Amino acid sequence: MTNTALLDLPLPELMARARAVREGRTGTRVTYSPKVFIPLTHLCRDRCGYCTFAQPPRALDAPFLAPDQVLAIAVRGAGAGCHEALFTLGERPELRYSDARRWLSEHGYASTVEYLAAMSRLVLDETGLLPHANAGALTTEELSSLRPVAASQGMMIESLRPDLAAHRGAPDKSPARRLATLQAAGALGIPFTTGILVGIGESAADRLAALEAIADAHRRHGHVQEVIVQNFLPKPGTAMRAAAPCPREDFLAAIALARLVLPPQVHLQAPPNLSDEFGSLLDAGIDDWGGVSPVTADHVNPERPWPALDRLRAVTESAGMVLAPRLTAYPEYVREPERWLDEGLRFPVQDRADAEGLGRDDPGAVFPERYTDAQNVGTGAEVVLLGRRSTAWYSGADRPPPTLVPARGSARGAVAEVLAGVRAGQKVGEHEIVTLFAARGPEVAAVAELADELRAAAVGERVTYVRNRNINYTNVCTFKCRFCGFSKGPLSLNLRGKPYLLTLEDVADRAREAWTRGATEVCLQGGIHPGFDGDFYVQLTRAVTAAVPDIHVHGFTALEVIEGARRLGEPLAEYLRRLQDAGLRSLPGTAAEILDDEVRAVLCPDKIDTEEWLDAHRTAHRIGLRSNITIMFGAVEQPGHWARHLLRTRALQRETGGFTEFVGLPFVHMAAPIYLKRAARRGPTWREVVLMHAIARIVYHGLIENIQASWVKLGTGGAAQLLAAGVNDLGGTLMDENISRAAGAAHGQLLDETALRALVDGAGRRLVRRTTLYQHADTDLVTQP
Repeated sequence: MTNTALLDLPLPELMARARAVREGRTGTRVTYSPKVFIPLTHLCRDRCGYCTFAQPPRALDAPFLAPDQVLAIAVRGAGAGCHEALFTLGERPELRYSDARRWLSEHGYASTVEYLAAMSRLVLDETGLLPHANAGALTTEELSSLRPVAASQGMMIESLRPDLAAHRGAPDKSPARRLATLQAAGALGIPFTTGILVGIGESAADRLAALEAIADAHRRHGHVQEVIVQNFLPKPGTAMRAAAPCPREDFLAAIALARLVLPPQVHLQAPPNLSDEFGSLLDAGIDDWGGVSPVTADHVNPERPWPALDRLRAVTESAGMVLAPRLTAYPEYVREPERWLDEGLRFPVQDRADAEGLGRDDPGAVFPERYTDAQNVGTGAEVVLLGRRSTAWYSGADRPPPTLVPARGSARGAVAEVLAGVRAGQKVGEHEIVTLFAARGPEVAAVAELADELRAAAVGERVTYVRNRNINYTNVCTFKCRFCGFSKGPLSLNLRGKPYLLTLEDVADRAREAWTRGATEVCLQGGIHPGFDGDFYVQLTRAVTAAVPDIHVHGFTALEVIEGARRLGEPLAEYLRRLQDAGLRSLPGTAAEILDDEVRAVLCPDKIDTEEWLDAHRTAHRIGLRSNITIMFGAVEQPGHWARHLLRTRALQRETGGFTEFVGLPFVHMAAPIYLKRAARRGPTWREVVLMHAIARIVYHGLIENIQASWVKLGTGGAAQLLAAGVNDLGGTLMDENISRAAGAAHGQLLDETALRALVDGAGRRLVRRTTLYQHADTDLVTQP
């Protein structure tokens, strides 16, 4: 069907077709941008017949907001958990008003666009909010000047009809100028927002012409991230105050037409505050609600307040959909930063993004350091983020996460299909796993509910733990893992802690002490010291077993054993047998990070690759050593990488059966070098943590019974919540864990049975002590040496 023929379709059919396109592209997800609006100036050289935003100088206290006023608004937005700072302003007021020219000149600016660029930089640097510049019809040079400070830009086409009365006296609304700006933004690689205004005197054919022009520009450049379809409402005091509002049917038809004419990857938005019953906009095909501010009004339509977020969520979920916050740049553009973002913006965008490229959804505020006290942010639960303090949850932070489970779950669409397939006995593949990681809102609880059902069927109501001690025998390492805050080079005295190397007797003494205190396991892990040969690990194991013959030695990552064998020139299997003869009983799964070489090239480029990690564990399993699976997630990777990690380890478990458990290890960013160098995210969101553990239970069902929560990374509150998401094990009591604390975690030194029992009792489950290999540990199992 041609686009012109779409104009003749009955509205119900048009809307049904639009919904089908939307559901095929974005499924059940509807996005919005939590933002603060900054009205830089109400002056404008254009006089549009419907506008109340533009005001003459006599109606204003000053031609422009001053820098301290701009920053004050931005700080309020940061304090309310916003991600975006939307600058609203008139077009080129200095060409009409001497007051504007004078103010700009006195403050050292040649134009409004130059001042906008400076204020965008101020907000970006001081608050971390991501500016969106909405400055109208701009030249290529002006767009280019804003690109280093604005993660996205925008300009409404409104209409390409040149004779509209609404645009008389508005030279910047010339169709040719608007189209030139749209094309120039594409040539510069700017994520761009545009749209049409419906009901200002244009015809349906005019709307189609504007939408086709936008579609053509996107097909050429790929830069149109969203199109806004906005309905005209008359306002007192304007030239069009007596005009009729846009008919509801015309508005819905325009939305549906846009969805069908535009390429499916272009997002479609309609503002919820301009419709009394905005739920019907979903029926017409939108997938985005636009900017919704908890702080500022819609300065263009101040008489129409934003819906409260709770209402927006309720309306969305009542339509069987889920709400997700986004950044000013959509995820498709966030995931390709080299193409779409200026180099200086890539980290600020990444710092507010989750693994999909959407906005982080953990509640909380991020304040500039000097505004912290003024905003009454508590000092006991803050995380420092490169000079800013945050009250949001992060892995390793000493505060409880938001409550996502247990909760009432529901799902439809793709997530529901995957869950139904699992219940029918199907095994999930990469596509299905990525679909589950995209769950939002009540879908998260639905995934967790299934995981909890599988947990109960596999292991019942027991929650297990082991009494153990970590012995990190050296923090000196020749490898340069970019995420590691623990390992030190010989001269890294300026970093957290000093380089050290325990003697064999030191390690033996710590093992004896652990046994005396009731531990049944010691976990041996350290850096790859340049002075070690492979025999060191054998000697270390012997020293422990000589001191405490019955203690379980759980030690040495795949990197350590591969490096030990390499330095001796021995086959790995032979070397592992020598370690086994010395007393080694199992290997930890650490050094896995993400088992995808695309990610490993960023996180640990000089470390073992994916196949080497898998082969080390395959070899260990074949000679009778057991091991576990870990994943370190939340740094630079995406859900597809998580899925491949889970599937690769599942395949190995099918082959060998040697893995005892899965352990999710959220990336702790605070002191991680890769974060301090502005090259990683802030770790996973809590939603991603919940899903990681729940989805692991689903992926490994029937193959691995035990899913462990790392209280070291998550705290006891986080671990307790995960007991409703498929988790049945809390790991060890971990006397002297140092690796997570070196990365900035507030937990990790010791968690005794009293605290563990309180945690488990609160979840209505039963705490049971186990051995490393998941045998029941009787209370009289441990004897004094």
